[in-house]
Amino acid sequence: MKYTKRFRVNPGQRVRLKDFDPKFKDHHEGHEAAADEIERDQQKLRGLQELLYADRQSSLLICLQGLDAGGKDGTISHILGAMNPQGCRVTGFREPSVEEQAHDFLWRIHSAAPARGQVAIFNRSHYEDVLVVRVHDLVPKAVWSRRYDQINAFEKELVENKTHVLKFFLHISKREQLRRFEQRLDDPTKRWKISESDYKEREFWTDYVAAYEAALTHCSTAHAPWFVIPSDHKWFRNLAIGRIVVEHLEALDMKLPEPSVDLRHIRREYHAAKRLSTVRGELSAHIRSASAPRRDSTTCAGAGRRPGSPGRSPAGAPVGRASPPRGRPPRGTPPNASRALPRSRPR
Repeated sequence: MKYTKRFRVNPGQRVRLKDFDPKFKDHHEGHEAAADEIERDQQKLRGLQELLYADRQSSLLICLQGLDAGGKDGTISHILGAMNPQGCRVTGFREPSVEEQAHDFLWRIHSAAPARGQVAIFNRSHYEDVLVVRVHDLVPKAVWSRRYDQINAFEKELVENKTHVLKFFLHISKREQLRRFEQRLDDPTKRWKISESDYKEREFWTDYVAAYEAALTHCSTAHAPWFVIPSDHKWFRNLAIGRIVVEHLEALDMKLPEPSVDLRHIRREYHAAKRLSTVRGELSAHIRSASAPRRDSTTCAGAGRRPGSPGRSPAGAPVGRASPPRGRPPRGTPPNASRALPRSRPR
């Protein structure tokens, strides 16, 4: 059975969290046995997100809810690890600011909804206004009880504007929560997550379970379903959520859009640019060759002579000695040698 069907809360179904086993791990023995499936789903998710981004016809909203230490941050890290960050945005919703309190409770949520082609992940969400406010009596019951219908209407509006909504409740046991609190104390890299409210909120465990059961029962619709994800095993939580997101996006049958330009014209421009690049490259090579320094033949001819040796010029005369003046015999010529030379007759 597909995980989309297995963990989905059907519309009108009355949820009792005790009916869901938080330790469930399907047929897998452990993380190592499921590692290949997790990696395959991540590769699929990467390609599907690229299609969503390129198509720009719809968007995806992922809502993560759960009790403290349920694994929201770990889930976000897993999903983002398979996606291109430029097409994904994460928003965390905590205690509302003064400005946010001056508006209706959905005001800050709507502004964080994803644009077409984008994926938005909510770390906590608009459901805090039917969970925390109910458990701690922050608003009257008459106020928070109306919000179920308002949330359903809001999510329907998102879907009608081509935003797909997937909501995940990370279901952990009370014992597993305490174990993770212990890990935070023992691991210096996780101590930053420790909050004084962790143990105070734990005292309201039963109240939170009742609040979640009501939200899951009232607000799991055909267009924006809830999924109860067994989360005691972090690796299975990642496997289940990744698989559901993949199954949902595959069902959209997205296609890469057709090019918006004339490809024949673009090919002509490409080949013209390629020819110009070739010509410029040849010209640059010619200029570099022409500007390279040439070796002096005179210098080369005497480069290998011994120090103090006269060397020879290209004509064969010793280098460094002056040539005899024209019309005068060279030094060392016998005195009468010039007389033996024939004289030219006057014309």
